[in-house]
Amino acid sequence: MDVLIVEPLEPEVLNWIDARHPVRFAPELERDPRALRQALFNVRALIAPPSVALDAQALHFAPVLRAVGRLSTGAENLDAEAFARAGVEIVRPGTASAGAEAEFAIGAMLQLLRRVPVRSNDGMQVGRELAGATVGLVGLPAAARPLAELLGAFGAQVKGYDPAVHQSDGLWQRWKIEPLGLHELVQQSDVLCVLLNYFTRYKGLLGERFLPDCKPDQVLVSLGHSSLFDDEALATALESGRMAAAWFDSMEPSMLDFGCPLRRVRNLQVTPRVAGTTRESRIRSAWAVVRRIDEILGEAPRPEFRSTTEDDSLDLEAGRASA
Repeated sequence: MDVLIVEPLEPEVLNWIDARHPVRFAPELERDPRALRQALFNVRALIAPPSVALDAQALHFAPVLRAVGRLSTGAENLDAEAFARAGVEIVRPGTASAGAEAEFAIGAMLQLLRRVPVRSNDGMQVGRELAGATVGLVGLPAAARPLAELLGAFGAQVKGYDPAVHQSDGLWQRWKIEPLGLHELVQQSDVLCVLLNYFTRYKGLLGERFLPDCKPDQVLVSLGHSSLFDDEALATALESGRMAAAWFDSMEPSMLDFGCPLRRVRNLQVTPRVAGTTRESRIRSAWAVVRRIDEILGEAPRPEFRSTTEDDSLDLEAGRASA
């Protein structure tokens, strides 16, 4: 069998890949990890939802696996290092959900600015407008470009920071974003929007070094992985009133457990990863993934599967944004 599909796909997409390769459509395997691993033995490509975890051990059950497709842009629950060492490509939809994520971020900004009042010079509690606001983008994934364009149309000033993009890079000018250091960006932004792709080296990046100095009454919208934040520093900024409110489109459940700092925070809103999930983006993502998998399966076979070792290396500069 060439392709095992665990995630539901649009019928026309499923029919297209089924006409080109032997396909098994088995969404029930999402809830049965043991059966999934047993099914991987002769599978060359897998399309699975983010809830399905795959690591180095799982790869030993998949000796001919060449690609794993994800309709979501992230790679949560995938051991990227083990996949790279084994020569298995993680196929993601690239820019398919960028427009949806940009629209969601704009909607979240508008809601927070208008719904969470601040005190005006005359003492009244009032909302704010996006026009004229300074919006700081942390990270330059594909969604940053349409988001910057939308913000410009609203009349907002757009500034940004990405640890993988030097301030002299022409990307900033092409996308009409003013580059700043992270500390300056946090200090100057009325709205801080976090889009940065997550790598373990960025764990807790937004913490006590930066958040205590955020602009007063700042609102935060994060489409990035919640591990980019130090939860204690974020809770302190929100509870102190320095930061007016925050909206996370997904947060690790452990960060909201009883006894955790963010559990007691009232001006925090969390949605279940809906930013990039629209009917239109799902269709674009599905086509992008199955077409790339079709290309991979049509290429020359990879070298024989080998076990991963500590001596194998991985280039982690995959976070470098491109125009």
